[in-house]
Amino acid sequence: MDEALQEFFEEVYEITRQIPRGKVLTYGKIAALAGRPQYARWVGRAMAQSPNDDTLPCHRVVNSAGQTAPGWPGQRTLLKREGVTFRVNGRVDMKKHLWEILLVREL
Repeated sequence: MDEALQEFFEEVYEITRQIPRGKVLTYGKIAALAGRPQYARWVGRAMAQSPNDDTLPCHRVVNSAGQTAPGWPGQRTLLKREGVTFRVNGRVDMKKHLWEILLVREL
């Protein structure tokens, strides 16, 4: 893997480790926090290739509509255990559970 991409993945993992229990972040928000807002799909790839690490709560990462990862039915179970609620359409209730992070820009 390219060194720059590996560094991006590590930044994605560090951001993901900070998501509190009962909250979720989107692929796009993580990409923006990592300084590469156009890399949302690469965040998804980072999640798919994540190390087997108990400190990495990949299940707290969803798409912008609140949908869980396709092919990972256990993600919903893990989120529910943390108190995350789902709407009738099966998506995470983003109004309640999206982790709102305030970004402070240095002048």
